[in-house]
Order: sequence, then structure tokens, then C-alpha cells
Amino acid sequence: MVRLDRIYTRGGDKGQTSLGDGSRVAKHSPRIEALGAVDEANAAIGIARLHAAGEADAMLARIQNDMFDVGADLCLPESAGRGQALRVVQAQIDRLEREIDAMNEALAPLKSFVLPGGSPAAAALHLARTIVRRAERAVSAMAATDAPGPLPLAYLNRLSDHLFVLARHLNADGARDVLWVPGANREG
Repeated sequence: MVRLDRIYTRGGDKGQTSLGDGSRVAKHSPRIEALGAVDEANAAIGIARLHAAGEADAMLARIQNDMFDVGADLCLPESAGRGQALRVVQAQIDRLEREIDAMNEALAPLKSFVLPGGSPAAAALHLARTIVRRAERAVSAMAATDAPGPLPLAYLNRLSDHLFVLARHLNADGARDVLWVPGANREG
């Protein structure tokens, strides 16, 4: 269990922060950018939970906890080794895939792209999905100079799919989806 006795340490006042292994890095480093994007995505999922109930809320609660696992994984350089470090595991990705498949069974195939909206829950999930995509891009950019563990990127990729399918599910299994009409507003 994590214990936080002090919230402020003054350690970051000069633009650096500590990673999980104690090493110091600039707050603008790609790793910290990725951690911040994951944190922001988690906050957006928390907002989406305000509009969810039942199993949808339970799924999002599990996902929020997983997002802290993603952050824990990213806060340790791969050189810190796997040992006792908290790392994302394949079972977390597999669970997302099972949930996607179960929700997708009730959905009609799409004939157009879906615009964010339809219901407050779906709109919030679409916003969270776009932030997860940004986190995914940040982890990918980080990988160019500072290799993350092998699974955070896969987890984020699957999560954005999960949030999309969950948004459709909460839009009355797609009945309330707002579909893109290509070129609908081109005429006068």
C-alpha cells in the first residue's frame, strides 16, 4: 500500500521530478509527458464514471486502477528491471479484449464514423478515448529515446478501443450514436 504523509516536497520547484527508482528527470522529458497524459486520461475516465452505472461503472473503476498500474510501469525505467516493480501484465489487456468482444456482440456494424455525443455518458467516453489516444502517442514518442516496458502501449491502444465500444454500448447499443454524414453541410 502507498502511504503519502506529505503532499508537497519542494523537490520539483526547479523543474525536475523523481522517477520510481529515485533518478531525477526534467519535468518536460518524454517520460513525464507520457505519465501526465496517462494521468489526464484517468481523470477523464473519472468524469465519464459520473454518467455510468452498473457494469459500465465497474469496468471503468477497474480501468482507473489499471491506469495507475500503467503510470507505475512508466515511472520506472526499463533498466530498473522487472523484479518487484509493478508492471502492466497481459491479463489486463486480455480483460479489455473480453469486455470489448462481449459489448460488441449487441452492436450493429457501423456504416459511418461516429461523432462524439448521443448521450452524456458516450460524450464523456469519447473525450476520454481521445485523451487515451494522446497518452498512447506520448508513450510511443517516449519509446524513441527512453524505452517503456513492453505492455503499457498495448494496454492504451486496447483501452481506446474499449472506450469507443463502451460509448456505443451506452448509446442504447448504438441506437443513439450520432453518425457522420460526409459533406452534409457543403450546400449553401
